[in-house]
Formats: sequence, structure tokens, C-alpha cells
Amino acid sequence: MSSPNSESERRTAEARAAVTASLTSIGTSINSEITTRAKDLHGNSQAILKQEKELAKQTQGLAKQSKEWEKMGEGARKKLNEIGDIQNWAEMIERDLLVLEETVRLVEGGREEESASGTGTGSWGGR
Repeated sequence: MSSPNSESERRTAEARAAVTASLTSIGTSINSEITTRAKDLHGNSQAILKQEKELAKQTQGLAKQSKEWEKMGEGARKKLNEIGDIQNWAEMIERDLLVLEETVRLVEGGREEESASGTGTGSWGGR
């Protein structure tokens, strides 16, 4: 038979082995989970860097497009101003022509009155 002391030592050794096995299993499980998460983080980090570069590229493209639209808008604004200037010029010419037309009408009207009466009392006559 074995002595009570050796039986106690054997049970202690078995208990230690069981605890050690449980801790090793838990450690391996946690290590595996942490390793998987670390790989995911690293992979995501690479994907984020790629997206960041693509975003910077797209932002530059949008800035360039915005500048082109700004130039186009400025050109359109200038053209509209020119149209406004041309319209203003045309209105001034039209007013000048109306004044000339009225002047010619008055002059011709005065000649008709003078020649019809023969007295010279038309609009240019002695009024």
C-alpha cells in the first residue's frame, strides 16, 4: 500500500496538472482570439490606408473639377455682363434713333406747313 503522504502528493500533482492544463487551454484560446483580432486589425489598417489614399486622390480630382467649374461660371458671368452691355448699347442707339426720327419728323412737318401756306408761319416760322 501507498503511504498517505504519497497519495496526497499524487493528488496534488494531478490537481496541478489539471489546473496547468486548464490554464494552458484558456491561454491558447485567448492567444488564438487575440492573434485573430490582431490579424484583422492589421488587415483593416491596410484597407484603411488604401481607402485613405483613394479618398485623397478623389478629393484632388474634385478640387480640380471645382476650379474648372469656377472658371466656366466666371466666363458665363462675363458673357452675361457683355450681353447686358450690348442690350444697354442697343437701347441707347434706339433712343438716339427715336430722337433723330422725331427731329426729322418735326423738320419735315415744318416744311410742309410752310410750303402749304406760303407764308412761312409753320413750326419754324414767326411764332
